[in-house]
Amino acid sequence: MSFSSTGLAFRIGLRYLSAKRRNHFISFISLSSMVGMTLGVAVLILVLSVMNGFDRELRERILGMVPHAVLYEYGGIQDWEVLAVRVEGFPGVEAAAPLTRLQGMLGYAGRVQGVMIDGVEPSAEGRVSILPQHMTAGSVDSLQPGEYGIVIGEILARRLGVTLGDKVTLMLPEATLSPAGVLPRIKRLTITGIFSVGAELDGNYAAINVHDAGKLARLEGKVQSLRIRFTDLFDAPRAIWEIVGTLDGRYSGADWTRTHGNLFQAIRMEKTMIGLLLLIIVAVAAFNIISTLVMVVTDKQADIAILRTMGASPGTIMKIFMFQGIMIGLIGVTLGTLLGVLGALTVSDLIAAIEKLFHFQILSSDVYFISYLPSQLLWSDVAVVVGSSFLISFLATLYPSWRASRIQPAEALRYE
Repeated sequence: MSFSSTGLAFRIGLRYLSAKRRNHFISFISLSSMVGMTLGVAVLILVLSVMNGFDRELRERILGMVPHAVLYEYGGIQDWEVLAVRVEGFPGVEAAAPLTRLQGMLGYAGRVQGVMIDGVEPSAEGRVSILPQHMTAGSVDSLQPGEYGIVIGEILARRLGVTLGDKVTLMLPEATLSPAGVLPRIKRLTITGIFSVGAELDGNYAAINVHDAGKLARLEGKVQSLRIRFTDLFDAPRAIWEIVGTLDGRYSGADWTRTHGNLFQAIRMEKTMIGLLLLIIVAVAAFNIISTLVMVVTDKQADIAILRTMGASPGTIMKIFMFQGIMIGLIGVTLGTLLGVLGALTVSDLIAAIEKLFHFQILSSDVYFISYLPSQLLWSDVAVVVGSSFLISFLATLYPSWRASRIQPAEALRYE
């Protein structure tokens, strides 16, 4: 009978894994190894999916509202339509629209809130922003020139206690000299729309018509800048300076990395660090596999000796315990992958249901940049987690298997 068969080694290893041992502690350690591997893989997939979700929401919501890049002309842009046509001719530029930005305070019934106000062109805003798609009341088209309407975020509306049709007072920091002294510039605006993007911008952002913003900023028929949307937002830092260098005139530019780049980099770094830390859970489970196999080798010394006397080679003995350890890792990784994928696909709905049931909010947009727990499952992350976990499991089998292959039959049977 030949004992060099890999199939035979696999069957014996599987038998050692499934048989009820006399030493129940070994069985417990083996089970804990599987459970540890399962939990480690599941949590790793789930957390990476949540971090992917935050990354996606930052790109789609926050960076969907703020400009990818802004083009300025010294003294203001006189004819933005002509400049927009030229800019849209550059490779990678998806759309361009006018933008005049103001900072001030909105007041209503004794309540005051700081706000960033963008002057926008309603007909072009949908091409460069997600604002029109997130209106909960009214519309961006209600911002007609000369009517001084304003669209504000849902959180800002709640803080001020206003709704459609209410008139709010805008106070600009630029002072006006009058016979009564230096007074802030004040303008009454009518609320014509309320939006909600589920992000921090709901509490500090508003929009008015670009012509009205130009009058408030005293631009005399000009617009302050040109807002540019790129097909690939990560190309914005390079592309905006290429545009500035190509156009004739005194132009300058800025991109989203100056305002939100640190937040984006922080999420990327946190994903990497959390992934590495959670991989320690998998490593702990791998150490349990080592402990399990070492104890099994000690418990099965007589069996090993008998197999050796019947002609089994050291390589065959090594394969037996390697297969046993690999099966422990494979079962744990498989169950963990199933649980992790299921959790990643359902965690957003589950958290939303818990918030609705207990009437509290885990993530508030007053504190965080989004108001719900996002999740995005990437199969590339799953492949990396499964591959690295299985590799760790395989490496954990090498020392105990090598130790089993070194057992001498005479020494093992001496006290039997």
